Amino acid sequence: MSRVGKLPVTIPAGVDVSINAGHISVKGAGGTLQMTLNTLVTVANDAGKLSFAPANESRDADAMAGTMRQLVNNMVIGVTKGFEKKLSLIGVGYKAQATGAKLNLAVGYSHPVNIDMPAGISVATPTPTEILIKGADRQRVGQIAAEIRSVRPPEPYKGKGIRYADEKITIKETKKK
Repeated sequence: MSRVGKLPVTIPAGVDVSINAGHISVKGAGGTLQMTLNTLVTVANDAGKLSFAPANESRDADAMAGTMRQLVNNMVIGVTKGFEKKLSLIGVGYKAQATGAKLNLAVGYSHPVNIDMPAGISVATPTPTEILIKGADRQRVGQIAAEIRSVRPPEPYKGKGIRYADEKITIKETKKK
């Protein structure tokens, strides 16, 4: 098993973890997250520390133990601090506006693009060219950010489009005569 997989997950104060009938539930200030446990992994709660061990000696069980450990660790971090993704709009006239649980994008199409946010995900626009997505579930925050980016991905010649704030776009050189 990997070194990260062997580390226990510490449960901070204010977070309640319950393990029952093949499910694990993590409840904290940021909300409640649930996940189905894999049968190849055994989970033990020892005085505020969760430890994950493979149920048998197979390679799949070793891999799944490390994966489950990291997924539960992400759940604990999500209900305490939360996760966020930042997107930038690059292009003349490109702008975003968040109203409640909706995001309105004007990104060069003949019509505005409206995206509804699912429950547990909040969106904000500090400036018209920045989008900030926050939530407790890391996978859902990343998926929503990827769906927003796919509305107008950055093009390779001018770099116009929606990109992650830390994303580097390699600009292609145009054809020369």
